[in-house]
Amino acid sequence: MKIRPLLFAIISLSSVLGIKAQINTDQVLQIGRNALYFEDYVLSIQYFNQVIAAKPYLAQPYFFRALAKYNLEDYKGAETDVSTAIEHNPFITDAYELRGVVRQNLGRNKEAIDDYTQALNLLPGNRGILYNKALAQEEMKDYDGAEQSYKQLLNEHPNFEGGYLGRAKLYLSKGDTISAIADVDKALSINKNAVNAYVLRADIAINSQKNYAQALEDMNEAIKLQPKYAGYFINRAFLRYKLDDYFGAMSDYDYAIQLDPTNYMAMYNRALLKVEVHDYNRAIDDLNQVLLMRPHNYRALYNRAVVYRQIGDYEKALADINEVIGAFPDLAAAVFVRGDIKQAKGDKSANKDFDKALALAKQRIKKSDDVTKEVNDMFDSKVVEGDSEPQEVVASRFSSLLTVNNDTPVEQEFNNKSIRGKIQDRNISIDMEPMFELSYYTSPTELKPSGDYLREADKINNTRALRFMIQVTNRPITPGDEAVLNQHFNSVEYYNSYLSTHNPRAIDYFGRAMDYLTLHNYNSAIADFSNAIALSPDFTLAYFMRSIAKYRLSQTYNASSENSLIKSRMDISGALEDLEQVIKFSPDMPIAYFNKGVILASTQDYTSALSAFNKAIELSLIQISRCRRIE
Repeated sequence: MKIRPLLFAIISLSSVLGIKAQINTDQVLQIGRNALYFEDYVLSIQYFNQVIAAKPYLAQPYFFRALAKYNLEDYKGAETDVSTAIEHNPFITDAYELRGVVRQNLGRNKEAIDDYTQALNLLPGNRGILYNKALAQEEMKDYDGAEQSYKQLLNEHPNFEGGYLGRAKLYLSKGDTISAIADVDKALSINKNAVNAYVLRADIAINSQKNYAQALEDMNEAIKLQPKYAGYFINRAFLRYKLDDYFGAMSDYDYAIQLDPTNYMAMYNRALLKVEVHDYNRAIDDLNQVLLMRPHNYRALYNRAVVYRQIGDYEKALADINEVIGAFPDLAAAVFVRGDIKQAKGDKSANKDFDKALALAKQRIKKSDDVTKEVNDMFDSKVVEGDSEPQEVVASRFSSLLTVNNDTPVEQEFNNKSIRGKIQDRNISIDMEPMFELSYYTSPTELKPSGDYLREADKINNTRALRFMIQVTNRPITPGDEAVLNQHFNSVEYYNSYLSTHNPRAIDYFGRAMDYLTLHNYNSAIADFSNAIALSPDFTLAYFMRSIAKYRLSQTYNASSENSLIKSRMDISGALEDLEQVIKFSPDMPIAYFNKGVILASTQDYTSALSAFNKAIELSLIQISRCRRIE
């Protein structure tokens, strides 16, 4: 990643970072960690680059840059940086854990296990590291080693439900269903809301016992706990279908599609169900949608050919089945379907297809270990050689309902909470909506394509006193484009020069503070908002944004340090005091009360938080009523 040469010059660094003389690496490192905490990885890497350029012998900036690269899925770059960090300081426990996770993502499980072992030498019995080591051992088919790691894990942490679920999946890999069920039941005795435990137990009931009724009970519990995940409804529909509840199955497919309109598995399964009840035209509609999303999905092509034949559209039926046969020339079922289509349209060559289909079927009888081409990934239509199954199994899959795989992923757990990743996205927690703030950038959604209106912000924008237009949003983003970020570095330089040669104005300090906030330099932002308030004591938006900067700073402290906790509480208290000033100067501002409610809720003062939220709603309704009267 290229960084502007000016950033490395002492004079530029002193102006951009708000420091005098040479670079203050501790401060820049902390600002980079702020950006990392708020998941602005590209920006954080810029700060870590600066520290590394100034002091390349430090271990921490390499470690944190590795974290940022890992979260950007640059695993090779992350491995290089974390290895450098270990070279500089071999006693950073988190570095071995991070390198283990990175190597696991690269498929190098043996090296990952070595790193986890080293980390455990420094942190014996650590839950997350033991857990990840067991996962890596299982991936290597070292079932005995994995079982030993799980045993140690659960001896050290007997109430860790995830450990029991991980070991349950290990037991299933070894074919030990009884032990697997015992571990799932143990996990549920620890946490009755463990959604993955219900899904895993349902999976065992389906695959080991064909007990669809029991599986349905567990899927019902999973859906109660996670009612917005389309995959659970797809799998419950399959169970209802197996129990002859066609109406319930159709209802679940409908709802899955409502939750996820691009879910082609739900669309495909609904089509098959419609075929069974002879609703052919609507079945074709669903299959058409599947093929729009997956143009060469052979399951959908096969079944659409069958449905086209049923409604007498023989040319379209032939086109679809020919494409299937092109990919699977030895699939007897497909060749037979083509013969049937030809016979229906009066084509005498139909007998050739019937003969060929019969020959292929006889070939299977004579040589039971013969195999055919199989679809390695039927959903993505990648046909490969060698990954194969008996022909009758392949044929049956073309007309079977699909279920969602990997509903119960054994997710990695990290000692260092900065290590994030897609693998943690399955179990979704319900978080409070973020606070509203002023930002130069916002992330529009379908429901809210633009920022919110705030009279005070509109007045500032109309003056054109700021170098960028401000927006009101609770979905701010920091641009990942380096050129855009450098506009804000340059903007800070501009304000530095302007303030040093002109009489200072409150709006100039405010503008530079907004740049600092965009760049996650919270201490400098707070200082400038304070300067703006000193010059203009009734500057409402300066109080408003200083509360944002203080609250964000409070979130960056190390929760395990008593001194940090004290600083965090002071910043939270300061943020609330600033909001009280906002309410004093703008008593009809709903978002001031909303932000107050969010902060109070974070301190677990729920009674006061509810009062603030109620006031925010009351003021919002008044504003809506006024707008309607104007219209």
